[in-house]
Amino acid sequence: MGVESMVIAFILATFVLIYFLIERSKFFLHMMQLEGYKGDRYRKWLYKNEKAYSKRLQKNFIYIFLLTILFMIGARYLEEYENIRKAISFAYAVLWMFLMMPTLNKKEEEVKKPLVFTNRAKRLFTTNLILNTIVLSIVYVFFHKLLGNILYFPVVLLLGTILYYFQSESLYVSNIIIKPVEDRINMYYYHKAQKKIETMENLHVIGITGSFGKTSTKFITGTILKEKYRVLNTPESYNTPMGLSTIINNELSDKHQVFIAEMGARNIGDIRELAELTKPKIGVITSIGPTHLETFKNLDNIMKTKYELIEELPTDGVAIFNYDDEHIKKLADKTFKEKILYGMEDREKLDIFAEDVEVSERGSTFTIKDKKGNSIRCTTKLLGKHNIYNILAGVCVALAMGLNFQEIKRGIEKIKPIPHRLNIINPGTGITIIDDAFNSNPMGAKAALEVLSQFQGGRKIIVTPGMVELGTMEEDANREFGMNIGKVCDFVILVGEKRTIPIYEGLMEVGYNKDNIFVVNSLDEATKVIQKIAAPKDVILFENDLPDNYSE
Repeated sequence: MGVESMVIAFILATFVLIYFLIERSKFFLHMMQLEGYKGDRYRKWLYKNEKAYSKRLQKNFIYIFLLTILFMIGARYLEEYENIRKAISFAYAVLWMFLMMPTLNKKEEEVKKPLVFTNRAKRLFTTNLILNTIVLSIVYVFFHKLLGNILYFPVVLLLGTILYYFQSESLYVSNIIIKPVEDRINMYYYHKAQKKIETMENLHVIGITGSFGKTSTKFITGTILKEKYRVLNTPESYNTPMGLSTIINNELSDKHQVFIAEMGARNIGDIRELAELTKPKIGVITSIGPTHLETFKNLDNIMKTKYELIEELPTDGVAIFNYDDEHIKKLADKTFKEKILYGMEDREKLDIFAEDVEVSERGSTFTIKDKKGNSIRCTTKLLGKHNIYNILAGVCVALAMGLNFQEIKRGIEKIKPIPHRLNIINPGTGITIIDDAFNSNPMGAKAALEVLSQFQGGRKIIVTPGMVELGTMEEDANREFGMNIGKVCDFVILVGEKRTIPIYEGLMEVGYNKDNIFVVNSLDEATKVIQKIAAPKDVILFENDLPDNYSE
């Protein structure tokens, strides 16, 4: 075997190494992006997630390590047999490439939130690429100075494999390196957006927050207000300082009269930061419940954080509360700013309420009333009683903004179902699908089961991985979820063997038939089960869809 063949083999192996480094770094870049570029959350994901260091990756890395040791021993004892050493080196390069091929995290299924190469992602990716280049350059210099002979190039491939294996750490270090730059960039755009809001004196800003329902309420409110105003909503779930800053800087203009800002939070102070950015004159709290308890720790901290929106309202601002929520009721009672209370229960205490509610599989019909005796009979295609609460919140905002009941009625009639939030899908097979795949929570899961129970005729099937990010309450919440499922569903498909154990236990507590429970590891496997058991007129509820950075 000639030196030329060996050189070609190792050049090819080098390009394979570079390609694999880039692809693996993109995988961890995606996970870092899903974790909001927060290093602590990313490390927590690394600690939990098997995707970072799969068993196949670990096994093949050990094979490569042992293969390199064997090569070094053989190369030393075969110094007098040049041709054999060349053949062994060539074989090593081929075996190395063969062992590397199956180790990439290539996903065949469509991801929920794909990697988006935003400017920040590009900067982090470039920083990591430079860091990898520096490390590889050091490795090559080491090889050239100390070893020199092409026959020892497998040592370079081993060191490159170690770098490939620890791309998770490389990206974490890159994120630390680039963080001061990102902080300066973020503050620049944050202050730019803040100043833009301050200069728009005629703009009405509405802030909406809550543990559940804030995105739906945002779109509902925007639809109603468009009967009178030119409205800009934050799209989808844009509810962070950078998300809001991007929309304000790029999309908000003088043609808009109303800006509706959804406000999300994971830590105390998050809502205050968003309110300081947007300067809302109207603030809405839709609900308070056990979400993001891993960071908030308890409900008191959640209540405190949500109330930051009300605290930041100007003295002539308007606070809008869901008075049927026991936690929000406490916040409303201590508020001395102008406030509007909505709900369906303590009507004598409410400013806006709904009565004569008729909920069916086709939507809801209800009457909205105020203290003055004004009323309108409304119909919506939105499913579930909880969506009536979301509509009531939008009605309160509309009244505060000067709309009359007839304008509000027309707006309600135009509200469209919101994707992945109890959205009905008809695939044309005679089977009805209810898509409630967006971030399930105890209140939302209960509402989804109520909607499912209203369907008549066929059997009811649920596909769910359960609820996450509920902290210490997660097991109990999922166990109760299982008990509620057992009262409604004919078949249960649980996605994930470990996390769904409490749901299974809840099902057993209500005496559910084990034969009608299927435990699978992926949505693809769930689809295969559905194909076997589903029939025309059946209704299938997809409750929650876990993010790509989730692992049991």
